[in-house]
Amino acid sequence: MTTENKQTKSFSERLKQTPKQWIKVSVWSLIYILFIIWVGNFWWLLLLPVIFDAFITKYVPWSWWKGLKNKPLLSVMGWVDAIAFALVAVYFINTYLFQNYQIPTSSLEKTLLVGDFLFVSKASYGPRVPNTPLSFPLVQHTFPLINTKSYFEKPQWEYKRLKGFDTIERNDIVVFNFPTGDTVPVKLINMTTDDYYATSYKIGQNVAAQNNLDLSENPNKRAILQSFGRDYIKNHPGDFGEIIWRPVDRRENYVKRCVGTPGDTLEIRNNKIFVNGKAEEKHAGVQYNYFVQTDGTLLNENIIQKLGISKQDGDPKTKTVSNPQLLTALGLDPALPAYHFPLTEEMYNNLQKVRGVNRIVIEPSWMYESLVFPVGGGKPWTRDNYGPVYIPKRGASIKLTLEDLPVYERIISVYENNKLEVRDSVIYINDQIAAEYTFKMDYFWMMGDNRHNSLDSRYWGFVPEDHVVGRPVFVWLSLDKDKSLFGGKIRWNRFFKNATK
Repeated sequence: MTTENKQTKSFSERLKQTPKQWIKVSVWSLIYILFIIWVGNFWWLLLLPVIFDAFITKYVPWSWWKGLKNKPLLSVMGWVDAIAFALVAVYFINTYLFQNYQIPTSSLEKTLLVGDFLFVSKASYGPRVPNTPLSFPLVQHTFPLINTKSYFEKPQWEYKRLKGFDTIERNDIVVFNFPTGDTVPVKLINMTTDDYYATSYKIGQNVAAQNNLDLSENPNKRAILQSFGRDYIKNHPGDFGEIIWRPVDRRENYVKRCVGTPGDTLEIRNNKIFVNGKAEEKHAGVQYNYFVQTDGTLLNENIIQKLGISKQDGDPKTKTVSNPQLLTALGLDPALPAYHFPLTEEMYNNLQKVRGVNRIVIEPSWMYESLVFPVGGGKPWTRDNYGPVYIPKRGASIKLTLEDLPVYERIISVYENNKLEVRDSVIYINDQIAAEYTFKMDYFWMMGDNRHNSLDSRYWGFVPEDHVVGRPVFVWLSLDKDKSLFGGKIRWNRFFKNATK
C-alpha cells in the first residue's frame, strides 16, 4: 500500500465521526458563516477548515492535554481550557451582541437610578467593529488594581458599523463613548464637571489673569488660553498626573437621553427644549434643582424620602442653605429655613402641598454655571438657555463662518480627521480655503434627565455616530448604595424595568 493510500485511508477514518459531532460542526459552521456575512469580511472564511478540523478530522491535537496521566496537571489544564473558551466567547458576545453597564451617577434620575445595572444591546443600532481588536473582555480600558491598559493600541481599525435592527430616535436612551474623553490626565479621570479641554481653558484664563494679559481683542484668544492651560497641566504632573490618549472604543461609557438627532435644530429656552421650533414634551423623570423655603418648619428625612428624593440628593444636613446673600439674591428670606433639592414635576407638585412649604424657586444658571460648549467660543449660551444649534447629518453641508466655527471645529478636525486652520480670518481645511463643509458622519445631542446635575452635550457638544455603543434594554439588577443588604439594598421593583425610553 502506497503512502498516498495510507493518507487517504487515514483521512477517511477521520471522517467517521458520530452524528453528534457532525451536528456540532454543522451548527458552528452555520453560525460562523452567518457571522461572516454580517461582518462582511469574507477573508474569515479561510478559518472554516479550522472549525472542521476541531470537530471532525482533528489533525491538530486540540485536546492533547486530556491524555495527561498527571491528575493535578490534568485538572489545571481543564480549567485553562474552560477559561480560554469562556474568554473568547465573552469577547465576541461583549463586542458584537451585548454588554453590562452600571449607572454610576445621577444624571438620568429619576428615569435610571444610581446602582442600576443595564443590559445593553449592541445589535440594536449595529455593533461596531472594534477600533482596538486586541483587548481583554469585560474591562473598558484599565485593569483594576494593577492600573495598566487592558488593550493594545496597535493594530487600530477604522470605524465600521454592522447592520443593526433599529436606528436612534429622538428621546431614546443611548450608551456611548465620552466624546471628549480622548485626552485624560490620569488624576482627573473622574472629572464630573469639566473635561480636559474645558479644564485647560479655565486654567488658561487663570494664567492670563495672573500675568495681567489682556486678550479681549485678540482674535486667537481661545486658542491662546487653551494653550496656556495645556502647558500648565503638562508641567504640573504632580497635580494632574500623566496625560494619556484613548481610542474611541476605549473611552468612558456614558448613558444619556438623545434629545436631538441628525438634521435637527435644537434650542433650550428657560429649561424647555425646542426641536425644529417645536416644544418637546417633558418626560416624567426629568428633574431640576430647586430652592425650597418653609415658614419656619423643618423638613425631616421622612418627608423628603416620601417625596422620592434620594438620600444623596435630599439629606437635610447637607442640603440646608444658610448663605444669606444667596437667599436674598434668590428673593428668599434669609431668616427662614431653606433647602436645595432636585425635583420632578410630580415631586414639585407634591412638595407644594407639604405643610410649612411657602416658596419654591428654580435654581438659576448663574449659580453653578460651568463653561458650556463651545468653550470660549463667544456664544452667549447658558445651561438653561442654549442655542439654537444645528445637529450635523451625514452628507449635509453648512456655510462656515468664524462665528460658528467653534461649534463645528472639533467635528472637522478631530472626529472627521481634517487639517483645520484659520489664517488672517480665513478658514482653511486641508490647506484649501473653505466657505462650507460637508459632514461625513451623523451626530446626536445627548442630555441627562437630571438636567441641573448632568454633564452632557451642553458642556462637550455632539456625539458622533462612531461613539455610539448601544441601546439599554432593561435593568437586570438594582442596588441602593444608601441601604444595607437586609434593609432594602436590592430594589426588587426595578428588576427587568424597561430602559429603552
